[in-house]
Amino acid sequence: MEDAGPIGVFDSGYGGLTILSEFKTVLPEYDYLYLGDNARAPYGNRSYDVVYDFTLEAVNFLKNKGCRLVIVACNTSSAKALRTIQQQDLIEMDSDFRVLGVIRPTTETLGELSNTKHVGILGTEGTVNSNSYGLELNKFSPNLFVTQQACPMWVPLIESNKHLSESGKAIIKEDFFELLSKDPSIDTVLLACTHYPIIASYLQELANKKVRIISQGPIVAKKLKDYLQRHELMDKTLSRNGKCVFLTTENPEVFNQSAENFMSMKVNSIQIKL
Repeated sequence: MEDAGPIGVFDSGYGGLTILSEFKTVLPEYDYLYLGDNARAPYGNRSYDVVYDFTLEAVNFLKNKGCRLVIVACNTSSAKALRTIQQQDLIEMDSDFRVLGVIRPTTETLGELSNTKHVGILGTEGTVNSNSYGLELNKFSPNLFVTQQACPMWVPLIESNKHLSESGKAIIKEDFFELLSKDPSIDTVLLACTHYPIIASYLQELANKKVRIISQGPIVAKKLKDYLQRHELMDKTLSRNGKCVFLTTENPEVFNQSAENFMSMKVNSIQIKL
């Protein structure tokens, strides 16, 4: 068996850092290699073929850096590219290499969190148009009523740090209440984009106590812990030094400044090319 390596975490931008932050809380002993394709972000409105190509490039890059397990911490990539990578590309790779996403672990849990069995999904255009959440939720919770709302401006607002401006809040508020207006019985709203936890407190403020806002990070981190406990051979391939390395296709100084808003810690990234 090859030397142990870090857990790879990939996102098109900064949102995956909210997932990584939860990984570090739940599984602090492991090493992590984060890759943000910030130079080509956002992925939300790109075609299936382009998202697949970009995601596969990132997965191969992390594999070549010694990762035996890669988490695609991007809902758009998980929706548009993950299944093809798992079903086609992994066959040609090492048998002990795995790529996991964020949609399945979330949908396994979401149905348990709603009392009315009416849930809302807020995501990028790519995620919503793929209907990946609708399809997966139908498998695990077929009695669930699912309503979705695309929020194309949210990622650009968050990444440019304009989500707290009055104009930014107005856009967020309009999209959020448009979702709720589609189904007044919604009592649980999933933030189906890893950027959105940054505005979770504002959304909860808008929702008051009538609607529960759910971020993916804690769910995905718990599911990863369960996965590693059930897959001992995979677990043994992962290094444990509590280290975290950040890679970006963007200017490192720009990445570091924005990443610190997501991680609440000092970040020193390295620029790479895919």
